[in-house]
Amino acid sequence: MPFLSSLNIGGSGLSAQKTRMNIISQNIANASTTRAENGETYRRKLVTLQEDVLNDFGAVLEDENNRIQVSGVTVAGVMDDMTDFKAVYNPSHPDADENGYVMMPNVDTTTEMVEMIEASRSYEANVTAFNAIKLMATKALDIGK
Repeated sequence: MPFLSSLNIGGSGLSAQKTRMNIISQNIANASTTRAENGETYRRKLVTLQEDVLNDFGAVLEDENNRIQVSGVTVAGVMDDMTDFKAVYNPSHPDADENGYVMMPNVDTTTEMVEMIEASRSYEANVTAFNAIKLMATKALDIGK
């Protein structure tokens, strides 16, 4: 049913925002990690989202049956933020260089919290849209009774 296929859009949005919140949580948890698994200072990770196209415009024009396919959003990738690390003077730290500076991750917890709130609000908006579609479908089924 084409009407219910619109639930895929909300579902893909929920999945994408969940991934985004997981990466933001990982950034916050590693805000003071000076030595990650690879032995280097932890780099902030960024999530890129893109439209999940199930069909292109030409295919829709050529084949009328493809019109019921919908698109959504998908995680295009998770990449490292290549901004500079923060140099903090702490000569007693085991990772300090010869001048006493420690290279701290490029994670700003305030920015991460703002991004977390944004992702949370997007998640809530997708839940609201999902529930509205579900309610419309239920009401449409009640008409037939």
